[in-house]
Amino acid sequence: MLERPEADEGGPSPDAPERFEDFFVREYSKVLAVATALSANRWAAEDLTQEAFLAAHADWERLCSYEHPGAWVRRVVANKAVSTFRRRRAEARAFTRWWLLDRDEVPDLTRSDLDFWRAVRSLPGRQAQVIVLFYLEDLSVSEVADVLDISTGTVKRHLHRGRGSLARTLDAWQEEGP
Repeated sequence: MLERPEADEGGPSPDAPERFEDFFVREYSKVLAVATALSANRWAAEDLTQEAFLAAHADWERLCSYEHPGAWVRRVVANKAVSTFRRRRAEARAFTRWWLLDRDEVPDLTRSDLDFWRAVRSLPGRQAQVIVLFYLEDLSVSEVADVLDISTGTVKRHLHRGRGSLARTLDAWQEEGP
């Protein structure tokens, strides 16, 4: 009977997949360097790196069989860095538009305006964000998607649901009267 060769004293067998902890220790500083170069901000880079490693940890059973799982983590960092850059750029444009507004052109809000924005604030978080960016900021569906880092289909779904909720809420408030 043939016996399997044993691994080194206390070490893993050569065929055993790499442990995530070992992968993390080996790759973290290199991935952080990539994230820092892409984001130009140490704190943002740490966030990007941690998010990428969390995603890798969640899917480690599959990723540990990859020839280069570090490449997958770097791709996640690169994609997240681009998304973050797009979101910040859209936020900066929105802030610039707001800042450049002539303050004399801002109309006084009527009672119905105040009720509308109160109803918007009562929506679930993502629906409220989408409604505000779409209607107040006059962003397109794709621009809202970039700002919130979600798909355009998700933006459309939140717009649809938010509009429906607003219609029901505002109708209910009108029926109650002043």
